[in-house]
Amino acid sequence: MMYNSIFAKSFSRYEQKKLGYGAFVGCLIIVLSLCRVFKPYIGSIHDLKLKLYVSIDTKMLMLNETSSFPQIARETSSITVEETETKKMEQGCFSEERTNFCQVQGDIRVHGKSSSVYIVTPETTILPENSSWTIRPYARKDDAEAMRRVREWSIKAVKDGMKFPQCTQHHSIPAVIFSTSGYIGNHFHEFTDIIIPLFLTSRQFNGQVKFVVSEMRPWWISKYQAILSKLSNYEVLNIDKDDKVHCFPGVNVGLKRYPKELSIDPQKYSYSIKDFRSFLRDSYSLKRVHAIKLREEGEDENNKNKKQQPRLLILSRRRTRSFTNTAEIANMARSMGFEAIVMEAGGSMSNFANVVNSCDVLLGVHGAGLTNIVFLPENAVLIQVVPHGGFEWLAKYDFELPSKNMGLKYLDYKISVEESTLIQQYPQDHMIIKHPPSIGKLGWERFKSVYLEQQNVMLELNRFRPTLQKALELLHQ
Repeated sequence: MMYNSIFAKSFSRYEQKKLGYGAFVGCLIIVLSLCRVFKPYIGSIHDLKLKLYVSIDTKMLMLNETSSFPQIARETSSITVEETETKKMEQGCFSEERTNFCQVQGDIRVHGKSSSVYIVTPETTILPENSSWTIRPYARKDDAEAMRRVREWSIKAVKDGMKFPQCTQHHSIPAVIFSTSGYIGNHFHEFTDIIIPLFLTSRQFNGQVKFVVSEMRPWWISKYQAILSKLSNYEVLNIDKDDKVHCFPGVNVGLKRYPKELSIDPQKYSYSIKDFRSFLRDSYSLKRVHAIKLREEGEDENNKNKKQQPRLLILSRRRTRSFTNTAEIANMARSMGFEAIVMEAGGSMSNFANVVNSCDVLLGVHGAGLTNIVFLPENAVLIQVVPHGGFEWLAKYDFELPSKNMGLKYLDYKISVEESTLIQQYPQDHMIIKHPPSIGKLGWERFKSVYLEQQNVMLELNRFRPTLQKALELLHQ
Protein backbone atom coordinates (compact mmCIF):
# COMPACT_ATOMS: atom_id res chain seq x y z
CA MET A 1 0.00 0.00 0.00
CA MET A 2 2.84 2.43 0.87
CA TYR A 3 4.53 1.63 -2.47
CA ASN A 4 1.29 2.35 -4.40
CA SER A 5 0.79 5.62 -2.54
CA ILE A 6 4.28 6.93 -3.25
CA PHE A 7 4.01 5.84 -6.88
CA ALA A 8 0.68 7.67 -7.28
CA LYS A 9 2.05 10.90 -5.80
CA SER A 10 5.23 10.88 -7.88
CA PHE A 11 3.57 10.46 -11.31
CA SER A 12 0.43 11.64 -13.02
CA ARG A 13 -2.15 9.08 -14.13
CA TYR A 14 -1.02 9.49 -17.77
CA GLU A 15 2.63 9.00 -16.78
CA GLN A 16 1.71 5.94 -14.73
CA LYS A 17 0.00 4.42 -17.75
CA LYS A 18 3.02 5.14 -20.00
CA LEU A 19 5.36 3.65 -17.43
CA GLY A 20 3.16 0.54 -17.15
CA TYR A 21 3.26 -0.03 -20.91
CA GLY A 22 7.01 0.47 -20.87
CA ALA A 23 7.43 -2.09 -18.10
CA PHE A 24 5.28 -4.61 -20.00
CA VAL A 25 7.34 -4.20 -23.18
CA GLY A 26 10.56 -4.50 -21.17
CA CYS A 27 9.40 -7.73 -19.54
CA LEU A 28 8.39 -9.13 -22.91
CA ILE A 29 11.86 -8.40 -24.34
CA ILE A 30 13.49 -10.11 -21.35
CA VAL A 31 11.29 -13.22 -21.76
CA LEU A 32 12.03 -13.45 -25.49
CA SER A 33 15.75 -13.06 -24.81
CA LEU A 34 15.64 -15.87 -22.24
CA CYS A 35 13.77 -18.11 -24.71
CA ARG A 36 16.42 -17.44 -27.34
CA VAL A 37 19.23 -18.28 -24.94
CA PHE A 38 17.64 -21.46 -23.61
CA LYS A 39 16.03 -22.63 -26.85
CA PRO A 40 18.58 -25.46 -27.45
CA TYR A 41 17.93 -26.84 -23.99
CA ILE A 42 14.17 -26.59 -24.33
CA GLY A 43 14.43 -28.49 -27.63
CA SER A 44 16.47 -31.22 -25.94
CA ILE A 45 13.85 -31.61 -23.21
CA HIS A 46 11.20 -31.95 -25.90
CA ASP A 47 13.34 -34.53 -27.69
CA LEU A 48 13.63 -36.56 -24.51
CA LYS A 49 9.86 -36.97 -24.48
CA LEU A 50 9.33 -37.43 -28.20
CA LYS A 51 8.70 -40.98 -29.37
CA LEU A 52 7.77 -42.26 -32.80
CA TYR A 53 5.71 -45.43 -32.88
CA VAL A 54 6.86 -47.44 -35.85
CA SER A 55 4.87 -50.46 -37.03
CA ILE A 56 7.21 -53.08 -38.47
CA ASP A 57 5.74 -56.46 -39.50
CA THR A 58 2.69 -55.91 -37.23
CA LYS A 59 4.99 -55.45 -34.22
CA MET A 60 4.79 -52.07 -32.47
CA LEU A 61 8.22 -50.63 -31.75
CA MET A 62 9.16 -47.36 -30.08
CA LEU A 63 11.95 -45.21 -31.45
CA ASN A 64 13.38 -42.60 -29.10
CA GLU A 65 14.88 -39.62 -30.85
CA THR A 66 17.93 -37.38 -30.52
CA SER A 67 18.50 -37.58 -26.78
CA SER A 68 18.97 -41.34 -26.80
CA PHE A 69 20.49 -41.84 -30.25
CA PRO A 70 22.55 -38.82 -31.30
CA GLN A 71 23.71 -40.73 -34.40
CA ILE A 72 20.28 -42.07 -35.31
CA ALA A 73 17.97 -39.11 -35.62
CA ARG A 74 19.76 -35.90 -34.83
CA GLU A 75 18.18 -34.00 -37.72
CA THR A 76 14.64 -35.31 -37.37
CA SER A 77 13.91 -35.00 -33.66
CA SER A 78 10.87 -32.78 -34.07
CA ILE A 79 9.26 -34.57 -37.00
CA THR A 80 6.09 -36.54 -36.37
CA VAL A 81 5.10 -39.81 -37.99
CA GLU A 82 2.64 -38.06 -40.27
CA GLU A 83 5.39 -35.80 -41.57
CA THR A 84 7.56 -38.76 -42.58
CA GLU A 85 5.31 -39.20 -45.60
CA THR A 86 6.22 -35.79 -47.03
CA LYS A 87 9.63 -34.81 -45.64
CA LYS A 88 12.99 -36.20 -46.64
CA MET A 89 14.59 -37.84 -43.62
CA GLU A 90 18.29 -37.67 -42.93
CA GLN A 91 18.63 -40.23 -40.14
CA GLY A 92 16.39 -42.58 -38.25
CA CYS A 93 14.11 -45.60 -38.62
CA PHE A 94 10.96 -44.89 -40.59
CA SER A 95 7.74 -46.65 -41.47
CA GLU A 96 6.16 -45.47 -44.71
CA GLU A 97 3.23 -46.72 -46.75
CA ARG A 98 5.08 -49.38 -48.74
CA THR A 99 8.41 -49.73 -46.94
CA ASN A 100 10.32 -49.72 -43.64
CA PHE A 101 13.90 -48.55 -43.59
CA CYS A 102 16.60 -47.29 -41.24
CA GLN A 103 19.42 -44.93 -42.17
CA VAL A 104 22.03 -44.35 -39.49
CA GLN A 105 25.59 -43.08 -39.14
CA GLY A 106 28.39 -43.65 -36.67
CA ASP A 107 30.04 -46.87 -35.53
CA ILE A 108 27.96 -49.43 -37.43
CA ARG A 109 28.72 -53.17 -37.31
CA VAL A 110 27.06 -55.68 -39.62
CA HIS A 111 27.09 -59.42 -38.93
CA GLY A 112 25.53 -61.30 -41.82
CA LYS A 113 25.31 -64.75 -40.31
CA SER A 114 23.04 -63.52 -37.52
CA SER A 115 21.32 -60.85 -39.67
CA SER A 116 22.28 -58.18 -37.16
CA VAL A 117 23.24 -54.52 -37.37
CA TYR A 118 24.79 -52.97 -34.25
CA ILE A 119 24.79 -49.21 -33.65
CA VAL A 120 27.54 -48.50 -31.11
CA THR A 121 26.79 -45.42 -29.01
CA PRO A 122 28.92 -43.68 -26.33
CA GLU A 123 29.04 -45.36 -22.94
CA THR A 124 27.27 -42.37 -21.37
CA THR A 125 24.28 -42.69 -23.70
CA ILE A 126 20.98 -43.44 -21.98
CA LEU A 127 19.32 -46.15 -24.06
CA PRO A 128 15.51 -46.44 -24.12
CA GLU A 129 13.78 -49.58 -22.91
CA ASN A 130 13.35 -50.76 -26.49
CA SER A 131 16.61 -50.16 -28.35
CA SER A 132 16.23 -52.70 -31.15
CA TRP A 133 14.15 -52.89 -34.31
CA THR A 134 13.44 -55.49 -36.98
CA ILE A 135 13.20 -54.88 -40.72
CA ARG A 136 12.69 -57.07 -43.76
CA PRO A 137 14.69 -55.08 -46.34
CA TYR A 138 12.31 -55.37 -49.30
CA ALA A 139 10.16 -52.44 -50.39
CA ARG A 140 6.72 -54.03 -50.43
CA LYS A 141 5.86 -54.36 -46.76
CA ASP A 142 2.09 -54.46 -47.34
CA ASP A 143 2.33 -57.73 -49.27
CA ALA A 144 2.43 -60.66 -46.84
CA GLU A 145 3.19 -63.20 -49.57
CA ALA A 146 6.27 -61.30 -50.71
CA MET A 147 7.51 -60.44 -47.22
CA ARG A 148 7.34 -63.96 -45.80
CA ARG A 149 10.14 -64.86 -48.24
CA VAL A 150 12.38 -62.03 -47.02
CA ARG A 151 14.89 -62.57 -44.23
CA GLU A 152 14.39 -60.42 -41.13
CA TRP A 153 17.22 -58.18 -39.89
CA SER A 154 17.62 -56.73 -36.42
CA ILE A 155 19.02 -53.27 -35.73
CA LYS A 156 20.32 -52.96 -32.17
CA ALA A 157 21.64 -49.92 -30.31
CA VAL A 158 24.41 -50.89 -27.89
CA LYS A 159 26.70 -48.94 -25.56
CA ASP A 160 30.41 -48.79 -26.10
CA GLY A 161 31.84 -51.13 -23.49
CA MET A 162 28.99 -53.63 -23.69
CA LYS A 163 29.50 -57.07 -25.20
CA PHE A 164 29.01 -56.97 -28.97
CA PRO A 165 30.94 -58.25 -32.02
CA GLN A 166 34.27 -56.62 -32.76
CA CYS A 167 35.18 -55.43 -36.24
CA THR A 168 36.94 -57.93 -38.48
CA GLN A 169 36.70 -55.90 -41.68
CA HIS A 170 36.60 -52.12 -41.96
CA HIS A 171 34.96 -50.15 -44.77
CA SER A 172 35.42 -46.43 -45.36
CA ILE A 173 32.10 -46.03 -47.20
CA PRO A 174 28.47 -46.47 -46.09
CA ALA A 175 26.41 -49.58 -46.91
CA VAL A 176 22.93 -50.25 -48.25
CA ILE A 177 21.39 -53.55 -47.13
CA PHE A 178 18.58 -54.95 -49.28
CA SER A 179 17.09 -58.31 -50.23
CA THR A 180 16.79 -59.92 -53.66
CA SER A 181 13.94 -62.17 -52.56
CA GLY A 182 10.23 -61.30 -52.50
CA TYR A 183 8.87 -61.36 -56.03
CA ILE A 184 12.26 -61.65 -57.72
CA GLY A 185 11.86 -63.30 -61.11
CA ASN A 186 9.00 -60.98 -62.07
CA HIS A 187 10.36 -58.13 -64.21
CA PHE A 188 7.73 -55.66 -62.97
CA HIS A 189 8.46 -56.30 -59.30
CA GLU A 190 12.21 -56.26 -59.83
CA PHE A 191 11.91 -52.67 -61.01
CA THR A 192 9.18 -51.33 -58.77
CA ASP A 193 10.27 -53.14 -55.56
CA ILE A 194 14.08 -53.05 -55.91
CA ILE A 195 15.65 -51.17 -58.83
CA ILE A 196 13.77 -47.85 -58.50
CA PRO A 197 13.94 -47.92 -54.65
CA LEU A 198 17.66 -48.73 -54.87
CA PHE A 199 18.13 -45.74 -57.18
CA LEU A 200 16.28 -43.50 -54.69
CA THR A 201 18.29 -44.79 -51.73
CA SER A 202 21.79 -44.89 -53.17
CA ARG A 203 22.04 -42.31 -55.96
CA GLN A 204 22.97 -39.62 -53.42
CA PHE A 205 26.27 -41.39 -52.68
CA ASN A 206 27.63 -40.92 -56.23
CA GLY A 207 29.00 -44.45 -56.31
CA GLN A 208 30.67 -44.28 -52.88
CA VAL A 209 28.46 -46.94 -51.33
CA LYS A 210 28.65 -50.69 -50.74
CA PHE A 211 25.68 -52.90 -51.62
CA VAL A 212 25.16 -55.59 -48.99
CA VAL A 213 22.71 -58.14 -50.37
CA SER A 214 20.58 -60.55 -48.38
CA GLU A 215 19.23 -63.68 -50.10
CA MET A 216 21.46 -62.85 -53.04
CA ARG A 217 20.65 -64.44 -56.41
CA PRO A 218 23.81 -64.35 -58.56
CA TRP A 219 21.70 -64.43 -61.74
CA TRP A 220 19.85 -61.31 -60.58
CA ILE A 221 23.12 -59.48 -59.87
CA SER A 222 24.32 -60.44 -63.34
CA LYS A 223 21.05 -59.35 -64.95
CA TYR A 224 21.23 -55.85 -63.46
CA GLN A 225 25.02 -55.46 -63.38
CA ALA A 226 24.92 -52.36 -65.61
CA ILE A 227 22.62 -50.59 -63.13
CA LEU A 228 24.40 -51.80 -59.99
CA SER A 229 27.83 -50.76 -61.26
CA LYS A 230 26.46 -47.31 -62.13
CA LEU A 231 25.14 -46.84 -58.58
CA SER A 232 28.12 -48.35 -56.73
CA ASN A 233 31.82 -48.40 -57.51
CA TYR A 234 32.32 -51.51 -55.37
CA GLU A 235 31.70 -55.23 -55.64
CA VAL A 236 28.40 -56.46 -54.19
CA LEU A 237 28.74 -58.20 -50.82
CA ASN A 238 26.82 -61.47 -50.35
CA ILE A 239 26.11 -61.21 -46.63
CA ASP A 240 23.88 -64.16 -45.65
CA LYS A 241 26.47 -66.71 -44.50
CA ASP A 242 29.25 -64.20 -43.89
CA ASP A 243 30.61 -64.65 -40.36
CA LYS A 244 32.78 -61.52 -40.55
CA VAL A 245 31.83 -58.34 -38.71
CA HIS A 246 31.80 -55.58 -41.31
CA CYS A 247 32.17 -52.08 -39.90
CA PHE A 248 30.80 -49.08 -41.80
CA PRO A 249 30.54 -45.33 -41.09
CA GLY A 250 26.86 -45.52 -41.99
CA VAL A 251 24.21 -47.92 -43.20
CA ASN A 252 20.79 -47.95 -44.85
CA VAL A 253 18.80 -51.06 -43.93
CA GLY A 254 15.96 -51.40 -46.41
CA LEU A 255 15.09 -49.15 -49.34
CA LYS A 256 13.14 -45.93 -49.77
CA ARG A 257 10.13 -46.21 -52.00
CA TYR A 258 7.39 -44.01 -53.42
CA PRO A 259 4.04 -45.79 -52.87
CA LYS A 260 2.89 -45.78 -56.51
CA GLU A 261 4.19 -48.38 -58.95
CA LEU A 262 7.03 -47.41 -61.33
CA SER A 263 6.89 -43.84 -60.03
CA ILE A 264 8.92 -41.25 -58.12
CA ASP A 265 7.54 -38.09 -56.53
CA PRO A 266 10.04 -35.27 -57.28
CA GLN A 267 8.55 -33.16 -54.48
CA LYS A 268 9.52 -35.79 -51.91
CA TYR A 269 12.82 -36.93 -53.39
CA SER A 270 15.65 -35.22 -55.20
CA TYR A 271 14.81 -37.17 -58.37
CA SER A 272 11.90 -37.81 -60.73
CA ILE A 273 11.00 -40.83 -62.85
CA LYS A 274 12.40 -38.94 -65.83
CA ASP A 275 15.73 -38.67 -64.00
CA PHE A 276 15.59 -42.43 -63.48
CA ARG A 277 14.99 -43.00 -67.20
CA SER A 278 17.92 -40.73 -68.01
CA PHE A 279 20.01 -42.81 -65.59
CA LEU A 280 18.96 -45.96 -67.47
CA ARG A 281 19.98 -44.42 -70.78
CA ASP A 282 23.45 -43.79 -69.34
CA SER A 283 23.64 -47.26 -67.78
CA TYR A 284 22.82 -49.07 -71.02
CA SER A 285 24.25 -46.51 -73.47
CA LEU A 286 20.84 -46.03 -75.08
CA LYS A 287 21.06 -43.76 -78.11
CA ARG A 288 17.58 -42.33 -78.50
CA VAL A 289 16.16 -39.66 -76.22
CA HIS A 290 13.10 -38.80 -78.36
CA ALA A 291 10.79 -40.90 -80.51
CA ILE A 292 10.38 -40.19 -84.21
CA LYS A 293 8.25 -37.19 -85.14
CA LEU A 294 6.41 -37.98 -88.32
CA ARG A 295 6.09 -35.17 -90.82
CA GLU A 296 2.73 -33.96 -92.03
CA GLU A 297 1.72 -34.09 -95.69
CA GLY A 298 3.08 -31.12 -97.56
CA GLU A 299 6.11 -30.65 -95.31
CA ASP A 300 9.54 -30.05 -96.82
CA GLU A 301 10.57 -33.07 -98.89
CA ASN A 302 14.06 -32.78 -97.39
CA ASN A 303 12.69 -33.47 -93.92
CA LYS A 304 15.16 -35.77 -92.18
CA ASN A 305 12.42 -38.26 -91.25
CA LYS A 306 11.19 -38.59 -94.83
CA LYS A 307 12.43 -42.15 -95.34
CA GLN A 308 12.03 -43.28 -91.75
CA GLN A 309 9.23 -45.55 -90.61
CA PRO A 310 7.92 -45.57 -87.05
CA ARG A 311 9.15 -48.75 -85.40
CA LEU A 312 6.60 -50.95 -83.62
CA LEU A 313 7.65 -53.59 -81.09
CA ILE A 314 5.05 -56.31 -80.51
CA LEU A 315 5.80 -58.04 -77.21
CA SER A 316 5.20 -61.76 -77.43
CA ARG A 317 4.80 -64.08 -74.45
CA ARG A 318 5.47 -67.80 -74.26
CA ARG A 319 2.93 -68.59 -71.61
CA THR A 320 -0.33 -66.80 -70.82
CA ARG A 321 -1.76 -63.50 -72.06
CA SER A 322 0.02 -63.99 -75.36
CA PHE A 323 -1.20 -62.96 -78.81
CA THR A 324 -2.38 -65.99 -80.75
CA ASN A 325 -2.31 -64.13 -84.08
CA THR A 326 0.97 -62.21 -83.76
CA ALA A 327 1.96 -62.63 -87.43
CA GLU A 328 -1.35 -61.17 -88.64
CA ILE A 329 -1.00 -58.18 -86.28
CA ALA A 330 2.53 -57.53 -87.55
CA ASN A 331 1.43 -57.76 -91.21
CA MET A 332 -1.41 -55.31 -90.65
CA ALA A 333 0.98 -52.89 -88.92
CA ARG A 334 3.39 -53.07 -91.85
CA SER A 335 0.57 -52.34 -94.29
CA MET A 336 -0.13 -49.18 -92.29
CA GLY A 337 3.46 -47.94 -92.57
CA PHE A 338 5.09 -49.40 -89.46
CA GLU A 339 8.35 -51.28 -89.32
CA ALA A 340 7.05 -54.08 -87.12
CA ILE A 341 9.20 -56.45 -85.08
CA VAL A 342 8.09 -59.23 -82.74
CA MET A 343 10.18 -60.10 -79.70
CA GLU A 344 9.81 -61.59 -76.25
CA ALA A 345 11.28 -59.78 -73.25
CA GLY A 346 14.21 -61.58 -71.70
CA GLY A 347 17.75 -62.63 -72.50
CA SER A 348 20.41 -59.95 -72.22
CA MET A 349 19.00 -56.92 -70.45
CA SER A 350 21.36 -54.62 -72.33
CA ASN A 351 20.38 -56.00 -75.74
CA PHE A 352 16.67 -55.87 -75.04
CA ALA A 353 16.89 -52.36 -73.56
CA ASN A 354 18.52 -51.18 -76.79
CA VAL A 355 15.83 -52.84 -78.91
CA VAL A 356 13.06 -51.16 -76.91
CA ASN A 357 14.86 -47.82 -77.08
CA SER A 358 15.02 -48.12 -80.88
CA CYS A 359 11.20 -48.32 -81.10
CA ASP A 360 8.53 -45.63 -81.27
CA VAL A 361 5.54 -47.77 -80.27
CA LEU A 362 5.39 -50.70 -77.85
CA LEU A 363 2.38 -53.04 -78.02
CA GLY A 364 1.68 -55.75 -75.47
CA VAL A 365 -0.93 -57.47 -73.34
CA HIS A 366 -1.02 -56.34 -69.70
CA GLY A 367 1.86 -58.04 -67.90
CA ALA A 368 5.39 -57.66 -66.56
CA GLY A 369 6.85 -57.26 -70.04
CA LEU A 370 5.32 -53.78 -70.29
CA THR A 371 7.75 -52.69 -67.57
CA ASN A 372 10.22 -52.22 -70.42
CA ILE A 373 8.54 -48.87 -71.15
CA VAL A 374 11.32 -47.50 -68.93
CA PHE A 375 13.64 -47.86 -71.94
CA LEU A 376 11.39 -46.19 -74.53
CA PRO A 377 12.43 -42.79 -75.87
CA GLU A 378 10.37 -39.78 -74.79
CA ASN A 379 7.08 -39.21 -76.66
CA ALA A 380 6.97 -42.86 -77.71
CA VAL A 381 3.59 -44.60 -77.53
CA LEU A 382 2.57 -47.45 -75.25
CA ILE A 383 -0.42 -49.53 -76.38
CA GLN A 384 -1.61 -51.69 -73.49
CA VAL A 385 -4.01 -54.47 -74.45
CA VAL A 386 -6.37 -55.01 -71.50
CA PRO A 387 -7.61 -58.63 -71.23
CA HIS A 388 -11.10 -59.75 -70.25
CA GLY A 389 -11.77 -59.86 -66.50
CA GLY A 390 -11.94 -56.31 -65.14
CA PHE A 391 -8.26 -55.42 -65.48
CA GLU A 392 -8.92 -51.69 -65.85
CA TRP A 393 -7.69 -50.77 -62.35
CA LEU A 394 -4.48 -52.80 -62.76
CA ALA A 395 -3.91 -51.38 -66.24
CA LYS A 396 -4.32 -47.86 -64.95
CA TYR A 397 -2.09 -48.00 -61.88
CA ASP A 398 0.60 -50.37 -63.18
CA PHE A 399 1.25 -48.83 -66.58
CA GLU A 400 -1.10 -46.03 -67.70
CA LEU A 401 -0.27 -43.48 -64.99
CA PRO A 402 3.45 -44.37 -64.83
CA SER A 403 3.84 -44.12 -68.61
CA LYS A 404 2.34 -40.64 -68.67
CA ASN A 405 4.67 -39.52 -65.87
CA MET A 406 7.59 -40.84 -67.92
CA GLY A 407 6.78 -38.52 -70.81
CA LEU A 408 5.23 -41.25 -72.95
CA LYS A 409 1.93 -41.26 -74.84
CA TYR A 410 -0.60 -43.85 -73.82
CA LEU A 411 -3.33 -45.85 -75.54
CA ASP A 412 -5.22 -48.88 -74.34
CA TYR A 413 -7.31 -51.44 -76.14
CA LYS A 414 -9.90 -53.35 -74.12
CA ILE A 415 -10.59 -56.65 -75.78
CA SER A 416 -14.08 -58.02 -76.31
CA VAL A 417 -15.09 -61.36 -74.82
CA GLU A 418 -14.83 -62.85 -78.31
CA GLU A 419 -11.12 -61.90 -78.42
CA SER A 420 -10.34 -63.88 -75.26
CA THR A 421 -9.47 -67.57 -75.42
CA LEU A 422 -11.52 -68.02 -72.23
CA ILE A 423 -14.56 -68.20 -74.49
CA GLN A 424 -13.19 -71.52 -75.76
CA GLN A 425 -12.86 -72.91 -72.23
CA TYR A 426 -16.13 -71.84 -70.59
CA PRO A 427 -19.76 -71.53 -71.76
CA GLN A 428 -20.96 -68.00 -72.48
CA ASP A 429 -23.26 -67.98 -69.46
CA HIS A 430 -20.47 -69.00 -67.05
CA MET A 431 -19.67 -66.41 -64.35
CA ILE A 432 -16.04 -66.26 -65.54
CA ILE A 433 -17.28 -64.94 -68.87
CA LYS A 434 -20.44 -63.18 -67.79
CA HIS A 435 -19.50 -61.59 -64.47
CA PRO A 436 -15.75 -61.33 -63.64
CA PRO A 437 -16.31 -59.25 -60.44
CA SER A 438 -17.87 -62.31 -58.80
CA ILE A 439 -14.64 -64.20 -59.42
CA GLY A 440 -12.63 -61.28 -58.03
CA LYS A 441 -14.60 -61.55 -54.78
CA LEU A 442 -13.18 -65.06 -54.32
CA GLY A 443 -9.73 -63.53 -53.79
CA TRP A 444 -6.66 -62.56 -55.77
CA GLU A 445 -5.36 -66.11 -56.19
CA ARG A 446 -8.59 -67.25 -57.82
CA PHE A 447 -8.74 -64.17 -60.05
CA LYS A 448 -5.11 -64.65 -61.01
CA SER A 449 -5.50 -68.35 -61.79
CA VAL A 450 -8.29 -67.61 -64.27
CA TYR A 451 -7.68 -64.27 -65.92
CA LEU A 452 -3.89 -64.08 -65.75
CA GLU A 453 -2.93 -67.74 -66.12
CA GLN A 454 -5.59 -69.23 -68.41
CA GLN A 455 -6.16 -66.42 -70.88
CA ASN A 456 -4.62 -65.59 -74.26
CA VAL A 457 -5.70 -62.95 -76.76
CA MET A 458 -6.66 -63.11 -80.44
CA LEU A 459 -7.01 -59.52 -81.64
CA GLU A 460 -9.84 -58.84 -84.06
CA LEU A 461 -7.82 -56.93 -86.66
CA ASN A 462 -10.52 -54.61 -87.98
CA ARG A 463 -11.50 -53.67 -84.42
CA PHE A 464 -7.88 -53.07 -83.40
CA ARG A 465 -6.81 -51.15 -86.53
CA PRO A 466 -8.08 -47.71 -85.30
CA THR A 467 -5.85 -48.01 -82.23
CA LEU A 468 -2.77 -48.43 -84.41
CA GLN A 469 -3.97 -45.51 -86.55
CA LYS A 470 -4.26 -43.37 -83.41
CA ALA A 471 -0.67 -44.30 -82.49
CA LEU A 472 0.47 -42.98 -85.88
CA GLU A 473 -1.41 -39.75 -85.25
CA LEU A 474 0.26 -39.32 -81.86
CA LEU A 475 3.68 -39.61 -83.51
CA HIS A 476 2.83 -36.56 -85.63
CA GLN A 477 2.40 -34.42 -82.50
